Amino acid sequence: MNDILQKAKFGPDGLIPAVIQDARTREVLTVAYMNQEALRLTIERRETWLWSRSRKQLWHKGETSGNSQKVVNLRLDCDEDTVLVEVEPAGPACHTGAYSCFGVEPGIEGVLEDLYRLIEERKERRPEGSYTTYLFNSGLDKILKKVGEEATETVVAAKNPDAARLTAETADLLYHLMVLLVERGVELEDVIRELKDRRNATQPGRS
Repeated sequence: MNDILQKAKFGPDGLIPAVIQDARTREVLTVAYMNQEALRLTIERRETWLWSRSRKQLWHKGETSGNSQKVVNLRLDCDEDTVLVEVEPAGPACHTGAYSCFGVEPGIEGVLEDLYRLIEERKERRPEGSYTTYLFNSGLDKILKKVGEEATETVVAAKNPDAARLTAETADLLYHLMVLLVERGVELEDVIRELKDRRNATQPGRS
């Protein structure tokens, strides 16, 4: 990515448009601007840095909100005067609290990925008062116990006609399963890849 800094064509104002895209969902999160320093910091630190035209200053995405963006890849367009920044967002991209500045929302895969990354962050930082922190501090056996309990509650809910109850219990089970995956170091994308491989294997024409 280092050659991007040399190739990038900045405008007369010293800025280059930056399209911020979710690397997982491929949705455009926002469009902003970078000066040379912002692009350099983005490349070196692998997190999004931008130039605020209104405040006339550099800003690090997530510095105050905590909604940082881990940079996965950068590329220039064919004219080398716009940069595409592919990121893994740790929270909303828009100042309104929305996932994207364009009113789109992530699909189910994106929602699960966001939850997984949030759980990872909780494990690393262990904020006080967080239930997720409590689970990680309690250890693997406690997490396994909760997964078992939630699985049982989901089965019980499925035996009854209350769809809302089944929905809630399924959400609880999925959450605790992801806590278990994070605890054991299993990436969610590996589970999704396994499901996709199984789907492809069962398609007509495949042996």
